[in-house]
Amino acid sequence: MAHKKVNLPQKICPVCQRPFTWRKKWEKDWEQVIYCSEKCRRANSRKRESIEKTN
Repeated sequence: MAHKKVNLPQKICPVCQRPFTWRKKWEKDWEQVIYCSEKCRRANSRKRESIEKTN
């Protein structure tokens, strides 16, 4: 019988504004997870670097 993934916690990624759902690999770190993917994490750090360079 297949396991149904219902009622899993969700967050909104601050970079892409899309919801993402809890994953088993984030079980211990869910409170610290901010971004939905490595791509969004890198994009946010690049955006921050460009803002710092202009100031």
